[in-house]
Amino acid sequence: MIQEAHRLQQVQEYYFSRKLKEVRGLVAGGRPVINMGIGSPDLAPAPEVLQTLQDAVRDAGAHQYQSYQGLPELRQTIAAFYAKKFGVELDPEGEILPLMGSKEGIMHISMAFLNPGDRVLIPDPGYPTYASVTHLAGAVPLYYPLSEENGWFPDLEALAAADLSGVKLMWVSYPHMPTGAQASPAQLQALVNFAREHQILLVNDNPYSFVLSREPRSILMSEGAGGHVLELNSLSKTFNMAGWRVGMVLGAAPLITSVLKVKSNMDSGMFYGIQKGAIAALKSGPQWFEGLDAVYRRRRQAVFQLADLLGCTYDPQAVGMFVWARLPEGSADSESYIDSLLYEKDIFVAPGTIFGSRGAGYIRFSLCVPEEKIREAILRVAPSEVKQETSQKSES
Repeated sequence: MIQEAHRLQQVQEYYFSRKLKEVRGLVAGGRPVINMGIGSPDLAPAPEVLQTLQDAVRDAGAHQYQSYQGLPELRQTIAAFYAKKFGVELDPEGEILPLMGSKEGIMHISMAFLNPGDRVLIPDPGYPTYASVTHLAGAVPLYYPLSEENGWFPDLEALAAADLSGVKLMWVSYPHMPTGAQASPAQLQALVNFAREHQILLVNDNPYSFVLSREPRSILMSEGAGGHVLELNSLSKTFNMAGWRVGMVLGAAPLITSVLKVKSNMDSGMFYGIQKGAIAALKSGPQWFEGLDAVYRRRRQAVFQLADLLGCTYDPQAVGMFVWARLPEGSADSESYIDSLLYEKDIFVAPGTIFGSRGAGYIRFSLCVPEEKIREAILRVAPSEVKQETSQKSES
């Protein structure tokens, strides 16, 4: 057998890729599993977005190769979106690069700036892909701890006192995934200052700022962000377009040029119709965001009820499309706990440990589930309490 590359020895198949095979097997066997584990929006994009896509496929040149930098109109619309929503002015010619999903950008950025042996600051808990891509690039992960007590924000003084030699890049994600914690403008500024002081490329992964968040923020709003700060964003969560694979990376032109060198050697541009649909989505009015939040608020309240019944605690002020919950004292480890929930109640949620060692003792619920399914999960966990509540409502 041909042996795989050494770089794969430190990388495992993505957890959800493996676990969802197991879940699909249970469903195929007749088990009525309610999947609350993954953040894949179940709602559709706006009708005008779908119509724009349909109309665009008939345009001249729609099915040809597209520019590696995306349509000029798409970059201009992204710039207008950032100016309106964040107050951030960007040059669409050199400071914006559309991506086939922001996950692609994590690899492109790593390939563009990391040499073998470089060290990378990675949040724990955090998105597992940061570490996987670091390994694939031949760099070395350096995990920095986040805690509930500190609002899931790094202790920058402790980091500054540590050995930062060889650190080239730092990943952050605010609003934070998986906890939903927000960073204040002062905290974002502190991150930028820290990165400037230590000559570190700072990358904020920012796909959740418009889900249940009244004050969306970009790290590019911070003073001095130009030159050593990049931001990733995506249409997946905000506009229910996860399968469309539309993302973007934004920052100073020299940094974007470096990323483009990698990207232009790995794909041939995003499909024209998808770009036109993305343009329509980015022009959505306030009613789109209000309607989306209304749905997620109802679902979140139902998940809070489910978490309460399980004896979990959570932050009701967290944002994004997940509820990060601490397990009751004395519970089994996160993975054993979610397996018992899966096999005893046919409910799948994500264990906190897949996001890092600091996720031990936590689980994560997704809000990408119809409200009636969440209510069904509640009924499975505590049928007597739900029946009693229903009876009391009917009597009143």
